[in-house]
Amino acid sequence: MKRVRPSVLMAGIALLMLTAGCSGAANTPSTDEQKQLIGLSIHNLIDERWQRDRDMFEGKASGLGADVVTVEAGGDEQKQLSQIDELLEQNIDVLVVVAQNTENMKSAVDKARAKGVKVLSYARLMKNADVDFYVSIDNVKAGEMQAEEILKLAPTGNYAYIGGGDTDNNAVLLRDGSMNVLKANSGITLVGDEYSKDWNPDEALKHMRAMLAKTGGNIQGVVAANDGTAGAAIQALAEYGLDGKVPVSGQDAELAALQRVAAGKQAMTIYLPIENMVTATVEAAVELSQGKEPAANNKVPNGLKDVPSNLLEPVIVTKANLKETVIDSGFAQLEDVYKDIPKDQWPAS
Repeated sequence: MKRVRPSVLMAGIALLMLTAGCSGAANTPSTDEQKQLIGLSIHNLIDERWQRDRDMFEGKASGLGADVVTVEAGGDEQKQLSQIDELLEQNIDVLVVVAQNTENMKSAVDKARAKGVKVLSYARLMKNADVDFYVSIDNVKAGEMQAEEILKLAPTGNYAYIGGGDTDNNAVLLRDGSMNVLKANSGITLVGDEYSKDWNPDEALKHMRAMLAKTGGNIQGVVAANDGTAGAAIQALAEYGLDGKVPVSGQDAELAALQRVAAGKQAMTIYLPIENMVTATVEAAVELSQGKEPAANNKVPNGLKDVPSNLLEPVIVTKANLKETVIDSGFAQLEDVYKDIPKDQWPAS
């Protein structure tokens, strides 16, 4: 029997192992290599609404087999730009942005595009930037809904408009929608019309107090752009004994706002179909990373281009339909919304 030298035997074994390794790699790609990596940049997590978005986004992405790296800028637009630079260094496939300042994101989008990274605007459309896709609600329609609901309760008199941050295109669109309705109504007088910097409730409170002082408390309706500004407006109205007497709008269906609606302190809020928005966004992000074009139902101009968009329908929430809209859907719990209301006034479960 011919003896095989150890060196030849070892070389043969190494060759077999190498061949087997190459064969396995070719036929069974690793799961990690198949996953898309999504970078999610959120302007801040102060509001309850954005915490929900983040948690749902990460969960939906995981369900579709994608990984998410999330960063939060704490309301600092320069920090958000730096964080996006860091995300781009992590070889993400697609960048999803909720912008702090929608007017200041062009450089970040340009950097992403230069690296071949697709860019999706979530909830807030980045202006003058080469954005691939946009998912939100129809903000003009939401603004119209806010004004229309308050006009049902106060068809004449002095009105105050308390807007969001003027660097957020959504705040501009909401105001446009509300003004479409208010300016077409000859029975009202607009005694105040202010944006609230960065959607800050303290800014909204300052504006509402100034309008009440200017009119001696003679205000019949308040159109507030979201629930944070609505809460501030109601605080100022309470100082005049007018909380619950002057109807106030809102948006986001935050728990505190839903409790105010149940108590009759806030006339309405807008329920954003957040789960649907998040699902649409994650699905679009995965499709973009795969070189596909997500289905759009609209195109929204951002100053540079008409951005393919998926705009979802907002939902009005009032005291009359709280249960049917936000509770039956599982968005909020009955005992949380009505915790300050006597149980004999709770809707039947």
